[in-house]
Amino acid sequence: MAINLANNNSLANITALPSSISGGAMTLLATQTASGSANLSFTSGIDSTYDSYVFKFINIHPAAESRFAFQASVNGGSSYGVTATTTFFQAYHREDTGDTTLGYNAGEDQAQSTDFINFGEQIDPSSSDHSNSGELFVYSPSSTTFVKHFMARQSQNYVSNYLNTPFIAGYFNSTTAINAFQFKMESGNIDSGIIKLYGIS
Repeated sequence: MAINLANNNSLANITALPSSISGGAMTLLATQTASGSANLSFTSGIDSTYDSYVFKFINIHPAAESRFAFQASVNGGSSYGVTATTTFFQAYHREDTGDTTLGYNAGEDQAQSTDFINFGEQIDPSSSDHSNSGELFVYSPSSTTFVKHFMARQSQNYVSNYLNTPFIAGYFNSTTAINAFQFKMESGNIDSGIIKLYGIS
């Protein structure tokens, strides 16, 4: 079997991928910027157009010491509180290396709860450089056959100068299409930060 090699000249002449190759493109659907906001809600653009969606969080900073959290809606954002089961584990490291750990956090997981789902530990607003950045992937939210799986990963500075990396996964235990998401602090407002919503093809 002959092996065809590509060179820089031939690659430069490619204008489109063959139809059999998926580009895995991310399409920006919405951007919201917090400024003393009680919440940021995405009530459109989440439908059967894409099989997967991802929210990107950039420097979420609270007005008061609090956890960043999310929930979903099946009625376009009229209410939030879809029953969910989740897992939660994290790695953290204090700036002075005085404390490190990797482990499961049973206090942050949920079992068939309609509460908002925390992304991680409390962020300290008194330190201007403390914030939360990360992403939340949601799979096939429009399915009316299966529950809705999701997973999230964050990087955050939180109280006492820790770097924390929480990993959250779970499912919304509903076969009704999910069509809206809301993000807020466990208490107080979102002082600043950006959330972007992408569809993944």
